[in-house]
Formats: sequence, structure tokens, C-alpha cells
Amino acid sequence: MINHQVYLGLGSNLGDCRKNLERAIRLIDDRVGQVIRQSSFIETEPWGFESEHKFMNAVILCETTKTPREVLQLTQQIERDMGRRKMVNCKLSNRKYTDRQIDIDILLYDDITIDEPDLKIPHPLMYQRDFVMIPLNEIRNEIISNI
Repeated sequence: MINHQVYLGLGSNLGDCRKNLERAIRLIDDRVGQVIRQSSFIETEPWGFESEHKFMNAVILCETTKTPREVLQLTQQIERDMGRRKMVNCKLSNRKYTDRQIDIDILLYDDITIDEPDLKIPHPLMYQRDFVMIPLNEIRNEIISNI
């Protein structure tokens, strides 16, 4: 089986955010593939909506034999298992963001590009988000410029 490298962005702003991220990382390691790098946790302001709750964010690098679609399905299941309700609103579909216990986004998968309605790789908004780019660059070998 071929190992693929997938970078995942994680965020939490409800409950014990550090524990939420740590639990999500363990579940990703169990279900998606081995987590081989992890950024520092950074605290950030909400992006795209108003909230009194700050976010804790991180990026991980995972080696997986799963396809991008399988990674999406598995990370969405982890979000549900950790108590995230179905996304009532999403900026990409002209709805609003909300507070959440956990959010997991596929940022990069090897060097492929996917542009499907529910799966976009590289993540289309990552370059606009310091809470993604700072931890991503921390664990990448090279600085990323727009792909």
C-alpha cells in the first residue's frame, strides 16, 4: 500500500480546546493514519464570524493509505463522534461559521488538486488564514507559497 501525506488543520473553540485537539489527533492517528508531525497549539480569534470564544488551532501531518475521499469521511466521522453537529453553516456555501468543539480540514494531500463541491484540495481558504499558515509552515520543510 502506498503511503500518502495529508496535512490536516484542526480547530476548537468550545469546551477544553486543548483536550479536544489532543483527542482529535489521537482519533486521527487511530483511524486515518500515523500522525508524524504536529505543530504547536496556537490561540486565535474567530475567523469569519463573531464569538466570545477564542480558538485553539494546530496542523498535523499524517501518513495514510486512505484516499482523499476516505480521509474526508473519516475526519467528518471524528467530528461527529466528538459532538460536532452537522455543519449548519459554512462560508463556502454562503452560510455563516459557528462555534465548534472540533473542526478538521484537509489542507493538502500529497501534491494533488481536487475541486469537487464537497472536497477541495488544497483547501481554498488556507492562504487567507494565519491560524492555518503559521502552524502549517512550522511543520513543513519549506515555506508554502500559493499553489
